[in-house]
Amino acid sequence: MWVPSFFISPSELWTAIGTARAPQLVDVRRGEVYASATGVLPGSVWREPTDVASWMTALDRARPVVVACRQGHQLSQLAGAALRAAGLKAQVLEGGYEAWSAAGLPLVEKAALDRFAPTRPSLWVTRRRPKIDRIACPWLIRRFLDPQARILFVDPPEVGNVATESGAVPFDIEGVELSHGGERCSFDTMLKVFGLEGEPALARLALIVRGADTARFDLAPEAAGLLAVSLGLSALAGDDDHALLERGFAVYDGLFAWARFAAGERHNWPAKAA
Repeated sequence: MWVPSFFISPSELWTAIGTARAPQLVDVRRGEVYASATGVLPGSVWREPTDVASWMTALDRARPVVVACRQGHQLSQLAGAALRAAGLKAQVLEGGYEAWSAAGLPLVEKAALDRFAPTRPSLWVTRRRPKIDRIACPWLIRRFLDPQARILFVDPPEVGNVATESGAVPFDIEGVELSHGGERCSFDTMLKVFGLEGEPALARLALIVRGADTARFDLAPEAAGLLAVSLGLSALAGDDDHALLERGFAVYDGLFAWARFAAGERHNWPAKAA
């Protein structure tokens, strides 16, 4: 049951981001403020704060919404109140972008996002039959860049052609920007390009992905397990790449949650009394 609190704190919102239960995030900073900004909330989309009626119909009424302006004052409260009046489960980011930044929470590099995903939903293309990197990257895209992003999987020789024909962003293939660089994976590259490589849990997840994708199990003890699970899911999925994404996202949601909240937990036998 939804608890109708008017505000959501930065820490509460950050706990939900990077999961399947993340709210829809709407950036309602003034147009000129947004245009000059260097960072945006992960997974957010900008909308004109005084024209709520024209964009609220595109929101999923079954999912909560969080609106954010610069300080959490009139613009986000105007938008939040209008959404709540229309029956949506809307909350205002308490303290806005200033409180988010003051808490040291990550922002996505706006210039990179504008360059690769100037319109929503964005469109991306890579090689079919994904295993590790080509599941990790779509997970990052959908959880942190554009929750509505569409991912295309095609034969390797056709990735460039499909990108040219459709305008999709190619990734994890030779000769494109969002791909491997030396010993680093495409997932590493995306974290760097979009300004997220400094987030500790994502950085730890990147080590696991890199170790699994490049057979460097010395990088992280969890890498061998990720490889085994990924190959098993791929064997079950066959050519159903999008079903594999759905199953794989649950794996990455779990790994990211472990890196954030449970990496220090240990299990032993016999179990100790609580």
